[in-house]
Amino acid sequence: MELPSGVDRPRKYSASFSSQRELREMGHVAAVTSPMEVDVLSDIFGLKMKKDGGQYRLITQDLSASGTTSKTITTADTSEKHQGTTATEEKTEDQTTPGLVNAGGEVTEKNTVKQKADWKAKRCSDKFEEPESQHSAFWETISTHNKSLQNYFARNFYNMRLLALFVAFAINFILLFYKVASLPASQKEEGVVTSDSSEGLDSADDDDFEGTYYFVLEESSGYMEPSLLFLAVAHTIISFCCIIGYNCLKVPLVIFKREKEVARKLEFDGLYVTVQPPEEDIKGQWDRLVINSPSFPSNYWDKFVKRKVMDKYGDFYGCEKISELLGLDQAALDFSSESKESRRLKREASWSALLKSIDMKYQVWKLGVVFTDNSFLYLAWYMAMSVLGHYNNFFFAAHLLDIAMGFKTLRTILTSVTHNGKQLALTVGLLAVVVYLYTVVAFNFFRKFYDKSDDKNTQDMKCNDMLTCYMFHMYVGVRAGGGIGDEIEDPAGDDFEVERIFFDITFFFFVIVILLAIIQGLIIDAFGELRDQQEQVKEDMETKCFICGIGNEYFDTVPHGFETHTLQEHNLANYLFFLMYLINKDETEHTGQESFVWKMYQERCWEFFPVGDCFRKQYEDQLG
Repeated sequence: MELPSGVDRPRKYSASFSSQRELREMGHVAAVTSPMEVDVLSDIFGLKMKKDGGQYRLITQDLSASGTTSKTITTADTSEKHQGTTATEEKTEDQTTPGLVNAGGEVTEKNTVKQKADWKAKRCSDKFEEPESQHSAFWETISTHNKSLQNYFARNFYNMRLLALFVAFAINFILLFYKVASLPASQKEEGVVTSDSSEGLDSADDDDFEGTYYFVLEESSGYMEPSLLFLAVAHTIISFCCIIGYNCLKVPLVIFKREKEVARKLEFDGLYVTVQPPEEDIKGQWDRLVINSPSFPSNYWDKFVKRKVMDKYGDFYGCEKISELLGLDQAALDFSSESKESRRLKREASWSALLKSIDMKYQVWKLGVVFTDNSFLYLAWYMAMSVLGHYNNFFFAAHLLDIAMGFKTLRTILTSVTHNGKQLALTVGLLAVVVYLYTVVAFNFFRKFYDKSDDKNTQDMKCNDMLTCYMFHMYVGVRAGGGIGDEIEDPAGDDFEVERIFFDITFFFFVIVILLAIIQGLIIDAFGELRDQQEQVKEDMETKCFICGIGNEYFDTVPHGFETHTLQEHNLANYLFFLMYLINKDETEHTGQESFVWKMYQERCWEFFPVGDCFRKQYEDQLG
């Protein structure tokens, strides 16, 4: 039993010594602080201080009575043992810092006034800082909620599109119950068009005949009309939310792609520097607006594309000319951190400087890119039709076309019409010219055959004026299966019988057989071409390695060979991660291989991809 007690003695002594040291430090703190500062320190560290005879004593919280007593005894013993040392230190402190605190804790008048002034100044500064902190916290909360709301719209963009389609189907299902009803005779005589809200009617009085009729929603339950109104309002709100979701999800990607296209053409092709876009290229002329704006590029990751263009073409074409073209000055060419920091401080100097920092030219270019985007124009048209649906519910029928835009297969059918758009437009133009030539011949020689009246006493001549004759040939002659000869009088027994036969046969051959067949063939061929491209891409992605292009028949000689090759040896994600690693890494830290790949990437040369080669093919002999 003696050994443990002997072991405990040094521990008790060290504990008492450390406690005494803590008391000395606490005594020192108490000696150099005022009562107000003691209260502040007590609140900060969660301590309880007791003033006893001009000195502050530490009271430990949440301890038992025995523990408190033993600690008090130990503290008293320790203070007696080291009383001499403490007195010596206090004398030294009094000599080095005279006028602060005496041994009894008395504070001089001068320091008391100074400490009170500091305390008041501190409290005043805290009062001023509280509103600023609350203001910043308020705006931070708003910014957080704003970002969360934008993320919600972006995340549910496609769900909202699908929901809008379902609502459009529901609205058009209710429209099937509309019927036409006539007004009573008394209201016809008065010329008044009434609407019975209980029957849910939509009336229109465009002319005298239509003014005597109206559309009525035929249903006996009475729920269809309020349901139609609710669905119409809901569809408009959902359409507007789709535009917001597109702005949050797709617009940044659209701007990124456009900036990337402009930056690469500017850097590698020398567009706007060595060559100029043609005047008929509206897109290229519009992009000229952004290359000299300070904010370009904003979304594109390469922020130093202007400096690269300056380094590449500045020596040959002159730095001043390139700077004027790109909208650069000496301050913009200085990419050091100090200059950036100074410019940032200058921009934040005042509200006027902040307003001037808004790049209006870039914002105008951005709006032009968004408003010419086909997807945005489609959503804007979708929203406009939804708003017009409140004026006439039959506008909601146009929203059923969204089913063709929502499915890739149906979208391919629509794309086939515009795939060969230029050839199709030229062919239609040729068709109009050929029909016009036949109209000229008919107007001069065959006018008498164009009487479409059923009564012999009256005449309905369709070719007495040139415009009517041309419209008749375009509307009736082109749609007729046998040409214009099926729609006009038979020339049998007429003096111009032979000429009419030649006229009818050539019209049928050139217009119906050739030109219309060419138009149909262009659309059908475009659809087949697009379908074959999609199937070929799908087949290549499933049966060929994207990196090396070797087919699965080579790797499947061993079990799961192709799957192992595409997931481990030539994983596309690993190549993308490697390129992003090179982009984010400092060029001075690149290894030899990394420098080689980075140089080829800068030149947009993809020869570092192992096309037609892989490790398994290189070591095929060793693998057996």
